[in-house]
Amino acid sequence: MTTNHPPIGEVDGKAEAVEEMFDAVAPRYDLLNRVLSAGIDRYWRSRAVRMLSDEQPRRVLDVATGTADLAIKIERTLHPRKTIGIDLSTEMMRRGREKIERAGLSARISLSNADAAALPFDDGSFDAAFVAFGVRNFENLDAGLGDIRRVLRPSGALVVLEFSSPRAFPIKQVYDWYSRRVLPRIGGLLSPDQGAYEYLPNSVAAFPDGTDFLRRMRSAGFADLEWTPLTFGIASLYKGRVRN
Repeated sequence: MTTNHPPIGEVDGKAEAVEEMFDAVAPRYDLLNRVLSAGIDRYWRSRAVRMLSDEQPRRVLDVATGTADLAIKIERTLHPRKTIGIDLSTEMMRRGREKIERAGLSARISLSNADAAALPFDDGSFDAAFVAFGVRNFENLDAGLGDIRRVLRPSGALVVLEFSSPRAFPIKQVYDWYSRRVLPRIGGLLSPDQGAYEYLPNSVAAFPDGTDFLRRMRSAGFADLEWTPLTFGIASLYKGRVRN
């Protein structure tokens, strides 16, 4: 069992380490999500997609798509003409393509290997973009947000779902105990890479969540910003629009 994991924060070389980590955990990734979150991750993804339920985006980008859970939810809820998911991990996307095929959505969802900071799309290619549990893994957060803004049309929306650090007593204390003592042990039992589940709480603690993340979105060119804490602040939803 390996205990390797990517460096914490925004560090050179992190992208390659993230790719290797997710390739290693891909076979058990969906199972671990369900077990470690008690299934609430599905509700969080639904909330993220419903933030754009009043809109009709035709082309949607799913950054850090992983095994394509969010891409499938986008397609079934928003019914765009095309959803494109990108990710660093080939193994995660291989499993995502299998799920997309089983759902009969191969003609409407496509996945490709790409880095958020160097997206292979023209300016203004998408009406909306989502990132679920991926921005804290960016090697350069500002570069990633900036390139997502580049490929969105004017007034196009970005929705980000990410873990955050609860601050209220006693939720903070319980969450810290669970994430540092229980989560890595369960992850180690169910996954070949225990280090990935030691990395998770450390990366959440280092991530600039809440108003700090809104400032990073604003600096990247997003306006009309919103922040919605979920489940006592364990996760957060962020929304912004490309400035005209």
